[in-house]
Amino acid sequence: MRVLVAHNRYQVRGGEDAAVARDLAALDRAGCAVEAVFLDNGAIESGLSRLRAAVAAPQAPEGIARVMAAARRFAPDVIHVHNFFPLLSPGIHAAARAAGYATVQTLHNYRLLCANAFLMRDGAPCELCVAGSPYQAVRFACYRGSRAGSLAVARMIDHHRRAGTWRRDVDRLIALTPFARDRFIAAGLPADKIRIRPNGLPDPGLPTDGPRQGLLYVGRLSPEKGVTTLAEAATRAGARVTVIGEGPLAQALAGHPGLDLKGALPADSVRAEMARACALVVPSLWYEGLPMVVAEAFAAGTPVVASRIGALAGLVTDGVTGLLAAPGDPSDLAGALGRITGDPAGAAAMGREARAVYERAWHEDVTTRALLDIYRDAIAARAAEAAPARTGT
Repeated sequence: MRVLVAHNRYQVRGGEDAAVARDLAALDRAGCAVEAVFLDNGAIESGLSRLRAAVAAPQAPEGIARVMAAARRFAPDVIHVHNFFPLLSPGIHAAARAAGYATVQTLHNYRLLCANAFLMRDGAPCELCVAGSPYQAVRFACYRGSRAGSLAVARMIDHHRRAGTWRRDVDRLIALTPFARDRFIAAGLPADKIRIRPNGLPDPGLPTDGPRQGLLYVGRLSPEKGVTTLAEAATRAGARVTVIGEGPLAQALAGHPGLDLKGALPADSVRAEMARACALVVPSLWYEGLPMVVAEAFAAGTPVVASRIGALAGLVTDGVTGLLAAPGDPSDLAGALGRITGDPAGAAAMGREARAVYERAWHEDVTTRALLDIYRDAIAARAAEAAPARTGT
């Protein structure tokens, strides 16, 4: 199978960029012929370049032209689009459809229905634009606190809603979780085209049976991640949490008695910390997409204490693969931390079940097979649509 991947990289490399890189490597290992076209937000540096990107966001003709030039040369069976904002746009799907290519879109976040892509406002979940007008984002300056920037994103969302891009031009859409699929359906995306397929993770190897100790947080130190709730919960539980990551709250959290801030660490060091922790803590206040730290913890046989919100409530089975706590509630989170650290045998049993879930759902072999099935489905759908046109019926 010949697969052309298109992805608009972020200025600060993050989870989506890593997920695309893992998919490319997995497809190559599966024997596919793979080529990638990357557009890079690092090129948007000046005020003029930001203005040009904002104006072009609904269609982004230059980015589309780059992808289509690669498609003409590479002749793919399917074009797989990941992030499209702002240098590519959902308009790539209409161009690909017109040229006869099957297309797939992975919905890593909520950008096609929410200006800030998080379904979050003022520190809490917000679904005003799910079924309502995307221009409400302008009122609240949802995109980076800028009304002008919010208008640019809202125009893109509105344009493709009205144009029917998601119903007409895309053969298959990939949601990372059942929760995300439900939100996209609520926003009017066609349920029959949406498949659930999580991002895959190469197997780090079987966990060791040695003793575990300590709690671990891995992620950005920012308000939506719930790290201030974690800090208070750690104090209440009399626990100390190892914290790996950077972000705007790092200075405010420095010296907190319940947190041991390590900053950013290499991937192998993170895996080592994950493998010896009693549990990983994910205290997010927002819906999350598919936090790969959960998959990494499960692969390491480490249970997860997470907020009972959005996708997290479905990823972690309370009492089976970890514990759930009310989002933003330090008392409830402290109770969960105390329960999991106070019952090493129970935590170990949860860790074993977490590893089994990883092997069933997130192992690279499993997710690659699922992705190839989605590609075949998309190719068949495109061929079926094209058949009447070829026969003149």
